[in-house]
Amino acid sequence: MSEVIASPVFSGQPRSLSSRGTVVLEAIKHAILTGALPPGRQLVETELAQQLGVSKTPVREALKTLAGAGLVTMSEYKGATVRTVDDALMEWVYDLRLLLEPEALTRTVERGADLSPAAEALGRADAAADRADRSLANRDFHRALYAGCGNPLLVSTLDSLRDQTALISAAAWSRVPTWEEEAAEHREILAAAQEGTAAEAAGLLRAHVCRFVERVRESGGL
Repeated sequence: MSEVIASPVFSGQPRSLSSRGTVVLEAIKHAILTGALPPGRQLVETELAQQLGVSKTPVREALKTLAGAGLVTMSEYKGATVRTVDDALMEWVYDLRLLLEPEALTRTVERGADLSPAAEALGRADAAADRADRSLANRDFHRALYAGCGNPLLVSTLDSLRDQTALISAAAWSRVPTWEEEAAEHREILAAAQEGTAAEAAGLLRAHVCRFVERVRESGGL
C-alpha cells in the first residue's frame, strides 16, 4: 500500500508515493527552500519521520544526500541542521559559477546542443506557486544551458552547486523579490543562445550572475 505525506511543515496536497526515498528527499528539500524549515533549524529524524509518515531510514538517507548537496550541515554534537546562508557562501558559490558557467554555455551553443529544456524551465518558473518551485525551475534553466557543453566533469562540477544556488536565491528573494528582473535576463540569455551567438550569450550570462550578487549586496546582504 502506498504511503501519504502531509503535515503542517510539509504542506500541500497529500501525494501517493511510488518511491519513498525520493519523495522524502524532495519534501524536505522543498521545505528548506520555502523557509518552512529555516536556516539553523535542527532536523530531528524522529520528528521528520513522524511528520512525513515514514520510518527514520528514508529520512536519514535524505539528510545525508542533502548534506552532500550543501543544504544541510551535519555535526557530531548538534546532529543535522539546515545550512545557514550568508554572504560568504554566496560569494564562494557565485564566484565559481562565474568562472565555469559562461564557458560551459559557450561550448553548449557552439556544439548546437538542444536548448528546449531551458525554454521549458522558464515556463515553469513563470508559473511557480512559491519561491522554492521558482528557484528549482531557475536551477533547471541554468543546467539546461551548460548540460550540452560536452564535458561531463564540467557538468558534474556545476551540478554540485545547483542546490546551494537554489538555497541562496530563495533566501535572497525572501528579502528582495527580484525574480521578474532575473526572468527577463534569462529570456535574453536564451534568445542569444538559440540564435547561436555564443559570445553574446556567455556575456549576458556573466552579467546576470554578477547582477544577482550586486542586488543582494545593495539590499544589505543575506
